[in-house]
Amino acid sequence: MGISYEDLEVGSRDEVGTHTFTVEEIVEFAERFDPQPFHVDDAAAQASPFGGLIASGWHTCSVMMGMLVRNRLTGSTSVGSPGIDEIRWLKPVRPGDCLRMYNSVLAKRVSKSQPDRGIVTTLWEGINQDGETVVTVRSNVMFGLRHPQAPGGAAV
Repeated sequence: MGISYEDLEVGSRDEVGTHTFTVEEIVEFAERFDPQPFHVDDAAAQASPFGGLIASGWHTCSVMMGMLVRNRLTGSTSVGSPGIDEIRWLKPVRPGDCLRMYNSVLAKRVSKSQPDRGIVTTLWEGINQDGETVVTVRSNVMFGLRHPQAPGGAAV
């Protein structure tokens, strides 16, 4: 069995994976989901404040989500997320950039309304090949407990 609520420790920080962005994937994603000129057209991107083609922030987050699911959540007791609290796109992601993702556990608690699961607050960090943090995501994830407690504290 993969990761359960009990396995996650507040203060832990784990490397999740890496991904290198290509021109082709940046343009393909943007044409479908975020067709702003600086994501799809090199000439327009050169004339933009970014001075060249950049990945959509949504593309960056999607890549990180894919890494998280494939490398950490597959086989886990994850039952989804009630939402993301904050996304910060701090620096542009450009073709050829290699993003290394880290996931930190900031807080956790057993759900009061559903005591068979816990809510874990996490911080995702995307760091490029130059050591610069380019994106952060603060989110909550629900994980099932291996040994849930019944009301009153008895194991079920």
